[in-house]
Amino acid sequence: MRVALRWILALVAVTVTVTLIFAFFQAKAEKRALRNELEGRAQALGETLQDHVEALLSSPDPTALANYLSQVENRDSLYGIAVYNDLGTELAATPSLVGALKLLPSVVTRAISENGGRGRFIDVGPTLLYLYALPLHRGPSVTGAVGMFYDASYIDAEIARIWRTTFWTLVVEIFFIVLITILVIRWALTGNITRMAQWMRQWRRGSSHAAPPLPDDDLFKPLAEEVRHMTAMLAAARAAAEKEAQLRESAESLWTPERLRVHVKGKLQERPLFVVSNREPYVHIKNGRSVQVVVPASGLVTALEPVLLACEGTWIAHGAGDADRETVGPGDRLRVPPDNPHYTLRRVFLSPEEETGYYYGFSNEGLWPLCHIAHMRPIFRASDWEAYQTVNRKFAEAALEEMEGTEEPVVLVQDYHFALLPRLIKTERPEARVAIFWHIPWPNPQAFGICPWQRELLDGLLGADLIGFHIQAHCNHFLETVDQALESRIDWDRFVVNRRGHRTHVRRFPISVNPAELAPPEGTKPPPVDRVALLKEHGVDAVLMGVGVDRVDYTKGIPERFRAVERFLEKYPDYQGRFTFLQVGAPSRSTIQRYRDLLAEVKAEADRVNARFATPHWKPIVYLQTLHSHAQLARYYRAANLCMVTALHDGMNLVAKEFVAAREDERGVLILSRFAGAAYELRDALIVNPYDTEQLAEAIRAALEMTPEEETLRMQAMRRVVAEHNVYRWAANLIAELTEIRTEEPRPVGAL
Repeated sequence: MRVALRWILALVAVTVTVTLIFAFFQAKAEKRALRNELEGRAQALGETLQDHVEALLSSPDPTALANYLSQVENRDSLYGIAVYNDLGTELAATPSLVGALKLLPSVVTRAISENGGRGRFIDVGPTLLYLYALPLHRGPSVTGAVGMFYDASYIDAEIARIWRTTFWTLVVEIFFIVLITILVIRWALTGNITRMAQWMRQWRRGSSHAAPPLPDDDLFKPLAEEVRHMTAMLAAARAAAEKEAQLRESAESLWTPERLRVHVKGKLQERPLFVVSNREPYVHIKNGRSVQVVVPASGLVTALEPVLLACEGTWIAHGAGDADRETVGPGDRLRVPPDNPHYTLRRVFLSPEEETGYYYGFSNEGLWPLCHIAHMRPIFRASDWEAYQTVNRKFAEAALEEMEGTEEPVVLVQDYHFALLPRLIKTERPEARVAIFWHIPWPNPQAFGICPWQRELLDGLLGADLIGFHIQAHCNHFLETVDQALESRIDWDRFVVNRRGHRTHVRRFPISVNPAELAPPEGTKPPPVDRVALLKEHGVDAVLMGVGVDRVDYTKGIPERFRAVERFLEKYPDYQGRFTFLQVGAPSRSTIQRYRDLLAEVKAEADRVNARFATPHWKPIVYLQTLHSHAQLARYYRAANLCMVTALHDGMNLVAKEFVAAREDERGVLILSRFAGAAYELRDALIVNPYDTEQLAEAIRAALEMTPEEETLRMQAMRRVVAEHNVYRWAANLIAELTEIRTEEPRPVGAL
């Protein structure tokens, strides 16, 4: 009630103030208009009266002037008329003025002395009069003046009427303002707040899961948004707590974002974490006249954001969005996430030349094909190497600037874009704990020796305290490469490289996915996906479906996959018209000619196979050349009889794990390349050689003809692996290993 009273008093005060101001100016304008009208009327009459009075002053009849004045007074509603000589003596006056004027009005004196018409408002007793005086002439000489007196009291009466009207209008306005305010507060505010309180009470008791009952208009929108965020966070926390309780009850120990946060706080001991990656966790892009925040579909973001949320860390990344520059603050920083800021995003901006040389050139035309044995020749240009060095130094400067003032900072560098960064940071901050995770394969020493700058890259990597790879084979290849290329001591038992008095630990950390991203909300069950209806959406009548999800890259084996589908339909024609393979292929690195050629090759191969087998209502391959969200991909995963992951060489390949995580029904078959890192963990998949078309075709047949019991047993085993070895466990192990490493002061250059 106090709030309502304050609102009412404030509204009444504002209304009274505004109304009085308007009334004041209205009264002032009306008074000015009435006076101007009276003055104009007096001037018009005065010109006529002046001539007649001058003539009558020469008349021999002494009563003529008085009679004329009486006639004019009655005719023009004058209060009175008086005639004066040049000395100011009254010569004649109407009866209404007799005795009213004790002194000669100064206006008359001025009219005589200045030989011109003059007017003024004067008070005669209780009456307000307007006097207008004109000089009288005889020849060129001024002989006196005539004064016309008008009753001007009606002007004050009109102004008083305006103020009375304003007063009663104000009374009515205040009445309705109070009434409407009470109704609005009761219906619009009190009602909504009461409903909100009831909903929160029910939600607190666990009896409500519906959205908060707030209207989504401008008044309540900020509150509604905050309530939604708060309830989402509380719901997530409640679900996590329930999940943890269930896990404790069943003696299981799965890693969750909440568990990772607690783990990180204990390991970092209040120290912030500094993450360096090419990709940023939040991108600002222009959408018409507005700016939109986009979260890239990245397992890296999924894994590392809970860590940064827990330790108030800093993520240093390339600002690639077209609105990234205009959304940062001082120092190219901003706080994220946008709806609940907990850590700092530091953006590093690159020129087009730097991005072309560092990212598209050296990283993706050089290191990418070098590390993937996919029979694509790497290209190394001196200009790209210069850009790679420049960008690594630029990121190192940004990281060192962010770490300034932090004792023993912990730095986590991501991927092959920043091979030089560990050494650059460690040189300036020897006490820093630095790790780098290499997300792609590491080839054998002979293959890596192709790179003209292999020694510089290896030396940069060995500046780290910890280097992580997906599988043990990559760790082995790395140590073998170091052994052949650099002077160092390698402890093969502990997988440690000792170079220049600094020890670098090399470990296996198989990355994974967050199963919750592809699972339905906690406590709900996803509706079954109608496979036939899904295929009909793409113009295909079929009852069996395979799916492939890839970034279009020559390492993914997409053409090999299509040729396997072709061979399968050749060998088993009964499946023609019944089986369709749906390939989701997101375009990638289209500025590089080889990727543009690959896009054309994949489409041509799909068209060729379709041209051979397609009917009016069916085709063997549906090729979707577009990006898809996790929710869209989950629908394809759940509908498919099989998923094909036929990478020619891959570090891990998370599509295999995404497919497994999406199958709550514990059905479906995974056909997995033995050259993908995931094959070392998902042993219940059908492991294949993607170069062997016959074997791939037979794997498709085996998957489609597998018994439901075998499907379920295989999928259950793989789902246990994905659940237990999820992305949060990957992050936890990586940070735990890094924080437990003992750092040393570097020895002089040249020492082993």
